[in-house]
Amino acid sequence: MTSTPVRRLTVAQALVRFLSVQYTERDGVRRRLITGTWGIFGHGNVAGLGQALLEAGEDAMPFHQGRNEQAMVHAAVGHARQLNRLSTQAVTTSIGPGATNLVTGAALATINRLPVLLLPGDYFATRTADPLLQQLEHPVEADLSVNDTLRPVSRYFDRVTRPEALIPSALNAVRVLTDPVETGAVTLCLPQDVQAEAYDWPEEFFAERVWHVRRPAPDPYELAEAVEAIRAAERPLIVAGGGIHHSEAEDALKALVDATGIPVASTQAGKGSLRYDHPADLGGIGHTGTAVSDDLARTADLVIGVGTRYTDFTTASNTLFKNPAVRFLNLNIASFDAHKLAARALVCDARAGLTALTEALSGHRVDAAYESEYRVGKDRWEQVVDTAFTAADDNAVPTQTQVLGALDSVVGDDDVIINAAGSLPGDLHKLWRARSPRQYHLEYGYSCMGYEIPAAIGVQQAAPDTPVWALVGDGTYLMMPTEIVTAVQEGLPVNLVLVQNHGYASIGGLSESVGGERFGTPYRYRAADGTFTGDPLPVDLAANAASLGMDVLRAETVGELRAALAKARASDRPTCVYVETDPTPTAPPAEAWWDVPVAETAARESAVRAREEYDRQAAARRRHL
Repeated sequence: MTSTPVRRLTVAQALVRFLSVQYTERDGVRRRLITGTWGIFGHGNVAGLGQALLEAGEDAMPFHQGRNEQAMVHAAVGHARQLNRLSTQAVTTSIGPGATNLVTGAALATINRLPVLLLPGDYFATRTADPLLQQLEHPVEADLSVNDTLRPVSRYFDRVTRPEALIPSALNAVRVLTDPVETGAVTLCLPQDVQAEAYDWPEEFFAERVWHVRRPAPDPYELAEAVEAIRAAERPLIVAGGGIHHSEAEDALKALVDATGIPVASTQAGKGSLRYDHPADLGGIGHTGTAVSDDLARTADLVIGVGTRYTDFTTASNTLFKNPAVRFLNLNIASFDAHKLAARALVCDARAGLTALTEALSGHRVDAAYESEYRVGKDRWEQVVDTAFTAADDNAVPTQTQVLGALDSVVGDDDVIINAAGSLPGDLHKLWRARSPRQYHLEYGYSCMGYEIPAAIGVQQAAPDTPVWALVGDGTYLMMPTEIVTAVQEGLPVNLVLVQNHGYASIGGLSESVGGERFGTPYRYRAADGTFTGDPLPVDLAANAASLGMDVLRAETVGELRAALAKARASDRPTCVYVETDPTPTAPPAEAWWDVPVAETAARESAVRAREEYDRQAAARRRHL
């Protein structure tokens, strides 16, 4: 009788070895799935995964030292997005606060449908030490740990309490990570005693595995229905979502648009699906959209969503699509998203579906008058962008939109611009001229303050020869500047544009619009009346960035800013461009509503007026059934 070859390793050693030989394949191109592991070590993982990573070596599993567990997840997510979800990174933490710090990053990954592998330590499976340091004790659920906070934000979750249980658990983890429908955060909790326990592993567990990332074709019936709907439409509008980028379907979208003349408006995740100067690219849609996109959305009789999940920003809280006859056609790889808004569903890969539509619509084109209408609107909006981006005087203090204008004049086609929160996402969605599919990197599914700097590191690791820019305001910077140290340590020349406007400017504006009078949003001294309305705080964020190892360039005028940005782009070191902005609003106002409920009863006049406006806007909401 022939025995099955085995290898005696600890659970942690086996997991690292297994992950090092997992690959994805799409369109005949093979890529490593887990390109590296981020880690902060504590008693819950140092003797297990820490020892295993040391023993495996950098060739088998590159290791990256983080400073904050949430930031490590952001870095891995940025890395995965840059690589079209075909590769990602793992994140290991100790038990307790290290593990719970993963929750925000995991939620961000799952909401944005981006893969990341989380490997938090856990309590002793044997309970020989009970309770141990940082263990949560629950009076009626003894098997509950703080890691269970990761269950609702994970697409797959397991606690590996026996060595042999790692085999099905690891295989399921990779299955979910590589599934374009199911992907998101995957969590494998690893009790610290089990990590260090040895087991005789079958050699076939460590064989190279290639996971094919499928491109499902459209169902013939659904395709025929979709073609019929498009041919019947007089004012069709494509809403391009992030699924176009994940599928690398940008060329397929362009082919469809070139053949049919159907215009394209983009969500935050979908911007860049067409290059900004394509005559059918109308820019962003929804609350932060362009005038031309939102005007067409209000009169569209067929909205064709491609790879979008229709957030409230996109639909203007269900007030944007006003045509009484409007219907929806959703092309999406996930049935869950394809059926939203009572749509006709075309459940398939974005590239496969767009290609099939182009072939089936041969000879069809929208009316010439419709094309002329949206092209005129596009030209008019470009003039708005020029006005917002341009300063009359190079010696003037720049506004926030003029900061974007200066950056626009410096970047190349392949530079990556990263942002997630504050007032910048709205300005960028309206105004940024995306020149390539990966240039516009906005995390707006979770809009997480602190995402930008670690995500820039992950993107830079994925695209080492590409200039990468993290755009942050002072509020976001103070949330999570720690990974600047990591960029310096790794020699990654990320660029940070740090905009100082002395507070939570975005929420301050929202607060004012809903009757909150900017309460709790300025970064200022407390005044005699108890409010935060005194002088700005004497915080020097540029000095802080320098203290963490960045080169820092201070700019006070538009001309100095443009020069500093060019110098940063040419540098081979992590560089911060610091600028204090003129608070005068120069961005165009919102072209569509966003539903933020206002107090129904209030004593202050500002809230009473805000509620009156809210009731007026809310009356336009509708359910698309």
